[in-house]
Amino acid sequence: MEKQLAIVLLSGGMDSCVTTAIATRTHTLALMHVNYRQRTQARELQAFSDIADYYGVPADRRLVVDIDHLYRIGGSSLTDTSLDLPAADLDRREIPSSYVPFRNANMLAMAVSWAEVIGAEKIFIGAVEEDSSGYPDCRQIFFDAFSRVIELGTRPETHISIATPIIRLKKYEIVRRGIELGAPLNLSWSCYQSESKACGRCDSCALRLRGFKEAGVEDPIEYE
Repeated sequence: MEKQLAIVLLSGGMDSCVTTAIATRTHTLALMHVNYRQRTQARELQAFSDIADYYGVPADRRLVVDIDHLYRIGGSSLTDTSLDLPAADLDRREIPSSYVPFRNANMLAMAVSWAEVIGAEKIFIGAVEEDSSGYPDCRQIFFDAFSRVIELGTRPETHISIATPIIRLKKYEIVRRGIELGAPLNLSWSCYQSESKACGRCDSCALRLRGFKEAGVEDPIEYE
């Protein structure tokens, strides 16, 4: 049977890389990437392109959106270099300064627009609830609510669902799932700060390193 078309929001990070590996098993892939003038924009875009090449996704099913309103709005140490990017604290309970206000809603809105045009039935996003540094737009309750927005705000004949296949997994489980599926984890990029070698000090690096350690596997990317 012919696979249905699905959009994957592919940042280039490990979580979205594994989500892409999951999505390709059941769907034909269309990949979307958003540049919003984040600190590691160029490196994340490279990771997106490398992963898209790995899965053989043609150019007409790749969409790179360049926006700068999240940068101009500010409020996040990922986009505002005058703010200090916090060192890793995996026991932190408050929302860190790396949170980009309502970022996932912005990205999902654009993905829904594209899905309506190309006829995609599903949007995959690699959100992780437990290991997401407490970001409020990485919770399942948020995606459930946004699904209702899609239902109300699109054509009556449009049926687009949001898939969050790794949202309940621990980082080590994501690593193991990625290895099981042959995901190109070596091509992914998670660091918030560096574009040459991963810094190993930001929250995203710390979560990734802990995941590989607990999975008993060496991380294939280089660290400072």
